[in-house]
Amino acid sequence: MKTLCVTRLHAMAMNLLLEPAVRVNARSLSLWVVLLLLASAIAVLAATAAMPAAYSWRAHSISESAAQGLQHAWIARLAFVCFGSAVLTLSIRMRPVWARGTYWMHLVFAAAMLGTAAFSHRPWISGVPFDEFEDFLHSVTATGMGFAFCFGVVARFMQRSRSELLARSLDVFTVAVATAMPLISALYPSNGGLIQRAMFLIAYVWYGKEALDPRSAASRRQ
Repeated sequence: MKTLCVTRLHAMAMNLLLEPAVRVNARSLSLWVVLLLLASAIAVLAATAAMPAAYSWRAHSISESAAQGLQHAWIARLAFVCFGSAVLTLSIRMRPVWARGTYWMHLVFAAAMLGTAAFSHRPWISGVPFDEFEDFLHSVTATGMGFAFCFGVVARFMQRSRSELLARSLDVFTVAVATAMPLISALYPSNGGLIQRAMFLIAYVWYGKEALDPRSAASRRQ
């Protein structure tokens, strides 16, 4: 009897491993995207709250709350990981819908966001040793992330039908803010952190809307 039970359990385990994986439906993937975006936003807020008193959320960037040699830097890095994972999941989810340019640009954005988590910014606290090459790689991934996001949103805008007025308006607004952000930050460096957080918020909204909008899921290249 014991041998029979072991044999059956072995057969069940083998069937479980050898059977095709259950297909994940699009709705579940969309909900995962939204949850990851929310987790990223919460981590950004938590990282700011965990910073020393000298840290200013208006002046210091999110990357500076994930800087090398900084206590609790893992919280902001987690925010980047959640954001990159959300966009990666969304890209897979929208592959049958998005045009190739949109799909590849947002994949690049996801990879760059994950790279930003892997390679940290130099410390904003003086006297803390850091790796200059890692800081350089962080700058490369952060810059690539910005370009990929803009090009990806533009590509999505060009794909939409004229009837998608709200979505097209959000695309234009998003690209305009993302393009102007470096200039505004240069003019008002004391508010650089605030400006970057506003950009992250807009990006969260853009990706969240893309994940949940039934028209986006049903649309095809025009």
